[in-house]
Amino acid sequence: MQKVLLVLAALLGSADVMAETETFDNTAVGSLPKGWISGVTGFGSPLWAVAPDPTAPSKPNVLKQSGSGTYPWAVKKDATLGDGFVETKFKSIAGKEDQAGGVVWRFQNGRTYYVARANADEDNVSLYYTTLGIRSTIKYVNAPVPINVWHTLRAEFQGKRIRILLNGKLYIEAEDEHIKEPGAVGVWTKADSVTAFDDFNYGTR
Repeated sequence: MQKVLLVLAALLGSADVMAETETFDNTAVGSLPKGWISGVTGFGSPLWAVAPDPTAPSKPNVLKQSGSGTYPWAVKKDATLGDGFVETKFKSIAGKEDQAGGVVWRFQNGRTYYVARANADEDNVSLYYTTLGIRSTIKYVNAPVPINVWHTLRAEFQGKRIRILLNGKLYIEAEDEHIKEPGAVGVWTKADSVTAFDDFNYGTR
């Protein structure tokens, strides 16, 4: 019996071996974290940089988008996942046109990736795929996303199956096969959304 328990403990202990967390606290303010790149799907001038935030879940820094563009993104280019999860804490701070925060996965380039986003302006959670630079809706549902409050957004993906959770609650379950290849993971905003991100977490399930 003791051997069985030891084996189970070892298996449970190794379940998150492939998980990685980025708190943005070891990056100089005004810079992108090492291994990250940023850009925009469409047009605009996004501005991604690490910034101090006294409300950060893990103080002192966050990754903040304070420019504007069609769909600004920042991805950890040296992380490649086919199946697994990506999760982040985010806070919508401002935005006249939009107030969105999202996560991306299976990111091939700035024109091809999956994205899940929560929107404080519309109070909903949405799932999209982007191919050839065109964003297409898979599903969206109403959900409370108050502005200037930290939320946790999580995407889980296995083959064609996708689950989207906000603050631990499952909002979307869907199947989609538009992007099958492994790719990078990262974060995303829309339009003039000023959004902060912290505790970016990803790995295999």
